[in-house]
Amino acid sequence: MLLLQDTTDKIISCFYKVYNTLGYGFLEKVYENALIHELKKQGFNASAQFPVEVFYDDEKVGIYFADINVDSKIILEVKTTGVIAKEHEPQLINYLKATNIEVGLVLNFGKKPEFKRKIYTNDLK
Repeated sequence: MLLLQDTTDKIISCFYKVYNTLGYGFLEKVYENALIHELKKQGFNASAQFPVEVFYDDEKVGIYFADINVDSKIILEVKTTGVIAKEHEPQLINYLKATNIEVGLVLNFGKKPEFKRKIYTNDLK
């Protein structure tokens, strides 16, 4: 069984529900807001624009904002591209490296809905 599989399965169901309801063609923010709404309906604690601080030699060198944090356990990165590009996956991995969160999903609301699941466990940090 995959790490947090039951939770990610429920999140992916919410993703498909939003996609099947709204279809293709909106901006990322519309899907992000709809997905947060659906996640909350399903009992998740979901928040937008989760701050991710990046440190180098114990000095903060940057701050980024991940699209959605679910239950402080999973980071969601929302895309609206043709396909999930190679550069989207390292972006999510870096968010995981910079936090105590170990699981993330890239969710693409493109012409064809797709997702990628990424794990970066805390023992590697």
